[in-house]
Amino acid sequence: MNNFHVGQKVVCIDDKFKNVSIDQLIRKGEIYTIRWVGPYSHYIDGEFIGVKLEEIHRGNDDGPEGYGAADMPYRATRFRPLLKDRLSTLKNLLAPTPKGETPYAPPAPEEPKRAAPKREKEKVDI
Repeated sequence: MNNFHVGQKVVCIDDKFKNVSIDQLIRKGEIYTIRWVGPYSHYIDGEFIGVKLEEIHRGNDDGPEGYGAADMPYRATRFRPLLKDRLSTLKNLLAPTPKGETPYAPPAPEEPKRAAPKREKEKVDI
């Protein structure tokens, strides 16, 4: 499932490329901005959802190990969306609060858009 969109901040989670000795420019833990996302077909790597990054323009891939692609995208699986620090909101619940103040509570999840149907009780004759 593709959860990426143009302009989104992402963090690299995989910067290892098997059988490639040329530096691919991404670094694990670094934050990037998506400038393009979409399906990509490669004659060796097959079809995948790819992302191009604002911070990196790969140019023509025509080196000794290159595949001849112009500005080839990275696999989207090498990245994850950048999330807000959820742990800090939970730590705020444990923090002491001055008397009379209520502790910070993160917003509750939304209710389902439609209610689940209620089962009627069946009458069983014994």
